[in-house]
Amino acid sequence: MPKGVNQLCKTEIATPIFESAVFRQSRGDWWVQLLLLMPDHLDMLVSFPTDKDTTTAISQWKEFVAKKLNIRWQRDFFDHRLRKDESLRDKADYILQNPVRRGLVTRAEDWTYVWMPSS
Repeated sequence: MPKGVNQLCKTEIATPIFESAVFRQSRGDWWVQLLLLMPDHLDMLVSFPTDKDTTTAISQWKEFVAKKLNIRWQRDFFDHRLRKDESLRDKADYILQNPVRRGLVTRAEDWTYVWMPSS
């Protein structure tokens, strides 16, 4: 995805991205705890069943979204596994602050391009 180009933070794009993530979650492909769209990338906190290959699951989803919504993704993706000393809540808070750090909103709670499952 071209850096700095807003492909994702548009309601007509964000809604089907969130819907496709929910669908794959309901199917058991993954468990998304946080999905935050930025104009030129997205951040996810996601875990996978032990019988699912992370690279395949993400690649297939990106391919589906690209074809359906005409999104141009980066070729690969960056994954980071949480270490024992890393808190899931701290990582989520860091991700939620991304729009603030980029100057897109003044408060994280004002960013509308975020999805978290209902408890």
